[in-house]
Amino acid sequence: MSAKVWLVGAGPGDPELLTLKAVRALSEADVVLIDDLVNDAVLEHCPGARIIAVGKRGGCRSTPQAFIHRLMLRYARQGKCVVRLKGGDPCIFGRGGEEAQWLGERGIETELVNGITAGLAGATQCAIPLTLRGVARGVTLVTAHTQDESSLNWQALAQGGTTLVVYMGVAKLCEIREQLLAGAMPAETPVAMIENASLAHQRECRSTLMAMVEDACAFALKSPAILVIGAVAANPSCASDPARQGALFSVAHVGSQHA
Repeated sequence: MSAKVWLVGAGPGDPELLTLKAVRALSEADVVLIDDLVNDAVLEHCPGARIIAVGKRGGCRSTPQAFIHRLMLRYARQGKCVVRLKGGDPCIFGRGGEEAQWLGERGIETELVNGITAGLAGATQCAIPLTLRGVARGVTLVTAHTQDESSLNWQALAQGGTTLVVYMGVAKLCEIREQLLAGAMPAETPVAMIENASLAHQRECRSTLMAMVEDACAFALKSPAILVIGAVAANPSCASDPARQGALFSVAHVGSQHA
């Protein structure tokens, strides 16, 4: 039988954000390797599949990537329909590219299925347009956590003129603030910190670059969360008074009712 692995994005959490293609792949799956951040409700689409948890979470015990590779290869060579189910999009900080390359080098066909990434879904749920004519001419997605601990070019990001969306940044808020301020990003730049994007218990904290560390602490911000940094993140209720933004918390339960 033809060996194939589907690398599928499950989206940020709300099961209604799955694509039809993702649903089809799951319905045909014999084996599903599932990440920690995938909503269990998604598994309703693969009732006959064997489910194997292969989660990776910062600060927690994680499944080694080499072991995940071997599992995909083993089941694919057995002729099974394998789905590697990832939170968000497999090619946005999801290792989809490296997994497809590794499998391809061993003769295994892969197909990538996009999912809605948390940065987009979380911002949308908070009524934040990541691009806005006359305000933000683009959006830049970055991760604050890198495997080799290499440093981003924060000065370029600070001066790039785009909305900045930071993944995995909760533990590095101080560093992010310090680097962006050093890169000449204005201290009053609006910031939205969004926890559990798209879920019923999604929360948001509106702040500014200068105040975000203290505000996040008072808000008890926890992972998983994304940061949206830029003019589009201004809280509508205080957009005319940037000085108030750092003191205003907005807690929103605007995610899916299916979490």
